[in-house]
Amino acid sequence: MSTVDSRLFQADDWNNTYPRPRMVRKRWASLNGTWQFDLSLPRSMTSPGGGEDDYGVEIRVPYPPESRLSGVDYPFGDEDVRFYRTTFALDDGLLFDHARVLLHFGAVDQVADVFLNGHRLGRHEGGYTHFTFDITDVLEELNDLVVRVEDHLNEGIFPYGKQKHKRGGMWYTPVSGIWQTVWLEAVPAQYVDDIEVVTHGTEVTVKISTADAAAGSALNIADRTSNDAPYPVSRLILSAAGTAYEFTGNTVTFTVTDPAFWTPETPVLYDFSIEYGDDRVDSYFALRDLTIELENGMPRLFLNHKPYYFHGVLDQGYFADGLFTPESPAAFEKDILLLKKLGFNMLRKHIKIEPDVFYYCCDKLGMAVFQDMVQNGSYSFIRDTALPGGLGIGLKKSDHHKKFDKNVHNAFRSAMESTVKQLKSHPCIVYWTIFNEGWGQFDSAENCRFLRSLDNTRYIDTASGWFEAPETDVISKHIYFKDLKCMQKILASQKAEGTASKNTAGAAGLSCGKPVVLSEYGGYTYAVEGHVFNPKKSYGYRTFKDLDAYRAALKSLFEEQLRPLIDAGLSADVYTQLSDVEDEINGLITYDRAVEKL
Repeated sequence: MSTVDSRLFQADDWNNTYPRPRMVRKRWASLNGTWQFDLSLPRSMTSPGGGEDDYGVEIRVPYPPESRLSGVDYPFGDEDVRFYRTTFALDDGLLFDHARVLLHFGAVDQVADVFLNGHRLGRHEGGYTHFTFDITDVLEELNDLVVRVEDHLNEGIFPYGKQKHKRGGMWYTPVSGIWQTVWLEAVPAQYVDDIEVVTHGTEVTVKISTADAAAGSALNIADRTSNDAPYPVSRLILSAAGTAYEFTGNTVTFTVTDPAFWTPETPVLYDFSIEYGDDRVDSYFALRDLTIELENGMPRLFLNHKPYYFHGVLDQGYFADGLFTPESPAAFEKDILLLKKLGFNMLRKHIKIEPDVFYYCCDKLGMAVFQDMVQNGSYSFIRDTALPGGLGIGLKKSDHHKKFDKNVHNAFRSAMESTVKQLKSHPCIVYWTIFNEGWGQFDSAENCRFLRSLDNTRYIDTASGWFEAPETDVISKHIYFKDLKCMQKILASQKAEGTASKNTAGAAGLSCGKPVVLSEYGGYTYAVEGHVFNPKKSYGYRTFKDLDAYRAALKSLFEEQLRPLIDAGLSADVYTQLSDVEDEINGLITYDRAVEKL
């Protein structure tokens, strides 16, 4: 059993790291560690069977079974069903009078059926977002927990990102099963199950959603959309000042005096707590505004109503030993501090959602995040890259009638909604990307409007790459095989439109002209001997055999090609990429994080 009095920023392992820094309670327990694991049970078995002796191997949770850190290190196919099993007893320190016990899963890829003491708690579909069960009414003195997992990667219905069974090039080793923390939490009968924070200038609005034990046993919190139970007396307390604000229903709005605004250079966070009846939750917020305004006639991205240049890297979120899951949360801190040392203030989290502690590190350390949605559906190199990216064919073709399986559309839309709900209160996230290079792209205008209905406080990049989107906040381009000066024409045209419009708007954009973002470029490769995943193959966009030549080329790229674009009004750039990933050796550091190339 672990007890915390405040948020944990850094820990030496996942077991001692509080999994949800944005909503902290004192009573919790990690279920990470050694579990039993088996894939020999028949696919037709939809409920747990057998005992401990029927499980063939042990696995370390929360590392995916395809990783070395899991202790399994085995490539699974779509036909395989994974069964996880562990037992636990409740620590006396976890419980209190009238307590409810929640079972949380950070993420399980892709379809998880969960059973406790022979009772089916429910199913969760989609491999990147949280889900929770109220397990109070099925608890015993010694508890038997079984998780049945399927991963339908080849179907492409659920979001899957850069995973592919036939890995290579820009596609990486797939993961499956449990890959984020599994944990228990004790709450009162009526409790806060989510906190949403929205800030405008110095005004802060905090909205809570709640759950009630009377709603039913074995409640799947992820399925709840509303709660009409009467609210207990609730208030918000600003920690530093000790000022208390009473809620009206489930919302409270207040103004911060003597404000300090969040930027990557000054990442100021305000701590607060919520008292809701017998429940107490600790959280935080930051003051930061994102707008699109004109600077000398050029539409630009503004942070706190000042023009701000976002200089970043592409971050795939893969690790050599744990794949989706680094050995410890300290790896996130190390990556972020390295980027800041190199002069970057932003990372683009590429087609992956990380554990909550990652975003807390970015909030706390000061690293802006351009967050991608996780793609699903089909990708075609010819249709989605070669023709538009190389030959400029089909750039303006409407995607309104682009057809994929309706299940693919529904799964993507559902995942986007879950992603925004889970992440929107992290101040580090400043920018959403919906589609990348045409992959799975459909009805982009409708999807942009849907995303804006979920969150109208951030920039939206509807189509990053080359396809044009009818509704988007930015013009977003990928340049790999040309000199970056080809962007000058785009910048000039947007400045001309901005100069003509003479007006400003919020994150919804200007009436004329849009900020220009270089959302991918570079990809220069250099293989560091002894730190290469696959010595026989490499993938990147320009290859160097000599370290000095590699460094000189990057210096030239930044100073001679990129800097003139910044002077001309470019709003952001995303260099490819933070680290090598398997065959793709275009990272600023090696895949094992052992060598910095710069």
